Amino acid sequence: MDQLWGDRVIKLRAENAERGQLFDEGNYAMFIHWGLYSLLGNQVDGKTYYGIGEWIMNPRMAGIPIPQYKQLAGQFNPVNFDATEIATIAKDAGMKYIVITAKHHDGFAMYDSTACDFNIVDATPWKKDPMKELAVACREAGLGFGFYYSHNQDWTFPGGGNGPQTDENGNPATFDDYFQKKCLPQVKEITTQYGPIELVWFDTPGKMPKHYVEQLVDIVHKNQPRALVSGRAGHGLGDYQTLGDMEVPRHNIDGMWESVDTTNDSWAYAWYDEYWKSPQEILKRLIACVGRGGTYMLNIGPRGDGSVPERAIKTLKLSGDWIKRYPQVVYNTDASPWQHALPWGDVTRKDNTLFLCVFDWPAAGKLYLPNLNNKIQSAQLLHADGDGVLQWNTAGNWTVISLPPRAPEKLVSVIRVELDGEPRVDPIWAIDPNLDTEILAEFSSVDGAKQDEKRWMEKFGEWKQIIHVHGFESGGRASWEIDVHQPGDYNVSLTYAGTGRLVWKVSIQAGETIQNQQNSSHNYQTFPIGWINFPKPGRYKVSVQCIDGETESASLKAIEFQPIH
Repeated sequence: MDQLWGDRVIKLRAENAERGQLFDEGNYAMFIHWGLYSLLGNQVDGKTYYGIGEWIMNPRMAGIPIPQYKQLAGQFNPVNFDATEIATIAKDAGMKYIVITAKHHDGFAMYDSTACDFNIVDATPWKKDPMKELAVACREAGLGFGFYYSHNQDWTFPGGGNGPQTDENGNPATFDDYFQKKCLPQVKEITTQYGPIELVWFDTPGKMPKHYVEQLVDIVHKNQPRALVSGRAGHGLGDYQTLGDMEVPRHNIDGMWESVDTTNDSWAYAWYDEYWKSPQEILKRLIACVGRGGTYMLNIGPRGDGSVPERAIKTLKLSGDWIKRYPQVVYNTDASPWQHALPWGDVTRKDNTLFLCVFDWPAAGKLYLPNLNNKIQSAQLLHADGDGVLQWNTAGNWTVISLPPRAPEKLVSVIRVELDGEPRVDPIWAIDPNLDTEILAEFSSVDGAKQDEKRWMEKFGEWKQIIHVHGFESGGRASWEIDVHQPGDYNVSLTYAGTGRLVWKVSIQAGETIQNQQNSSHNYQTFPIGWINFPKPGRYKVSVQCIDGETESASLKAIEFQPIH
């Protein structure tokens, strides 16, 4: 298999990378949440608390008093921590650097800090600095290394954000006390004592005044000129944009950015959390981030003894094996010219080459590319056993690639398409003639309704995020311009939330209208509305309205078209 496009990044060792190169071209990294909280694994005094483990001492979780929490350090003895194994897991997964928690909101330093004795060397029986070992292991593996540091919140140090406001003698403590005595000195330590680092990942700036953030950013850039500062430093002072937790964008985003996600539901280890992302799901989310123009950083949460959950290792290894077969899809590639996923999968590109990543293999043997305004020079189905030449034809503004009956890959099959020049694509949404096509509400235009972000937690710390359309009570509507290749009947379904039974109307401008009553859900289930007809190929404007019931509760997430054969 031709691995030309991936070679430069594959062979690149961290010490040879330019500033930000592993972030910008590697596109894939490991996040590690590991700390004193990992010892508890979300269980305190026999009770399990469901949510993200690193918040276990917070009043919104177990509410552990500071003295009691600090006593846990005497039990923290991670004898199964193996820095070389962790670096190997990351490398086998195809990741290019590791970022690990130096200090989370609980204030416990996972390294040898002289700024505070609440650290893994001074306060635990283990008496070792795992960060030194991991920094060395990353360098030996050719990986980049970086630190997470909670710069605003500190729940155990006087004056820290959301922490005690008096010192041990009962005297008032200010944020400046915390910043000068602990935060600033610790950021100096992590940027001077562990060799070259790729990144300092600050988090949750809250209302931290700008002049404090400026000092931290200056220290990082002074001590580590090659290092980037995360977008969550605050006040727009980071070197790139960090999206919300577990947020994988649906449309292309300009500039340098990252999505941060977890292998299961919790960032830190939680004893009960066995909901692991499958290898295909990891690849789907990774390719979605690369296809939207960004970087994907995927977290593991080691146990309190330092070991990594076996199922996390397994799913990362299997997805990493796929990346080794198709490195050109992930590394040093650019965003999809369609600017969003397609019904069968997603696309990354390099110069005049498209990499079509097919997750849902079309049973009809036809792969549809809408509105590609280039001539194709070649199309090849990539596979370890040998690349296969594919045939294609054009029909109007659609390109149709003929496929074999079976997908060559279990996880994701890849088709390499060479174009006659820079890709020229109209990113309008198009209905696939053979596969279900879901179009999100965030791609609609609204008239008399509202379109904005909605975020919620399924359980504590497990964030969900959508762009929804709501405010239908005054006759508002959401509309999409769509391209139809194959005329005929399509079954229309809507994904929505609301209260009670709602009546929805779907209309084609100057065409057919359907409406139906369906029950609602609070968590965005998909409900059928009915069949609608597109009489000929071409472009149509389709609109959705909620016209009866508790319309003020209606929240629309997506519309879906299923071809009727």
